[in-house]
Amino acid sequence: MSRPTVKDIAKHAEVSLATVDRVLNGRAGVRKSTIARVYKTIEEIGYVRDIDAANLARRREYKMLFVLAEGDNRFSTAVENKINEFISGAIADRTVLELIKAPENDFHKVATILNSLSRNSYDGIVIMASETALVRDAIRHLKKAGFAVVTLVSDLPDSGRDHYVGINNVAAGRIAGFLMSRFLGKQGGKVLITSSSMRLRDSVERRLGFDSYILEKNQPISALPTLEGHSSTEILTNAVKNALSANPDIRGFYSAGAGITALLGLLQKFDLTEDTFVIAHDLTPQTRAGLEDETIDAVISQDVGHMVRSAIRVLKAISDGTEIDPAQELIRIDIVLKENLFNWN
Repeated sequence: MSRPTVKDIAKHAEVSLATVDRVLNGRAGVRKSTIARVYKTIEEIGYVRDIDAANLARRREYKMLFVLAEGDNRFSTAVENKINEFISGAIADRTVLELIKAPENDFHKVATILNSLSRNSYDGIVIMASETALVRDAIRHLKKAGFAVVTLVSDLPDSGRDHYVGINNVAAGRIAGFLMSRFLGKQGGKVLITSSSMRLRDSVERRLGFDSYILEKNQPISALPTLEGHSSTEILTNAVKNALSANPDIRGFYSAGAGITALLGLLQKFDLTEDTFVIAHDLTPQTRAGLEDETIDAVISQDVGHMVRSAIRVLKAISDGTEIDPAQELIRIDIVLKENLFNWN
């Protein structure tokens, strides 16, 4: 038996095709009683709307904007490069994608960009930015204006955004805690944690997850205060150098965000690469090289391509008023070691 069509709805509800089209697309000019009759008919005959076909028939285009407040690090570059691939590639079929960048620490710039957007220009916005009051207020402004908003990589849950696309960063931090406890063994020891900025919720959640695992499992590990680089290799280098001077017995290093360049440089300078364990995030050319030469012991990674594709799918679903498939949009946490690095070639 063939699937019911809009013609079947019109026939059974005794209305015109134009009236059915108005009801399905939420346009004005239809009496409430007629709308009710159309929806009752839809339920009775089991009509299921094909959103893709409807959009194709209407030549519907989705217009989406990526706003990246990015630091000077390889992961930010990887996200930008992947978005640019999708902008120019076939994956953007009937989808117009744009990208605007701002410095990670220039919160006023990010807020100014978001507050300047016109509802007629975009269906949805994807945002990767630090969690500050300015950015949260700007997102609330977008929501009041009717935008669909998705946060990417680092969440801003108190902003009123529609959806977050990225890994569970608390879980990622717990994985780092698990790995570090295995590396250090019963002897344990001090662990130094570095991050680009603790204004980024992903860094905060990773630190929370790391600490919670260590405490719950009663591991003999002393995690030192997180050192922030604020997108500056020089700042982080000086901070790590001071920490190493004050704590020559550090046995583990967890790079919870950007800054692996400064960290590895100092480990080599202090000749600590063979005596300590290093866990980093995100598989970049640099962390891959670190795994290969064994200066990095493990990398906790996420699929950037999956995240960008997911953000696009989620915005389309929100725009169409359809359900989001949680299983399809779940971003997996990968653990990469030298021994399984070939799987990511």
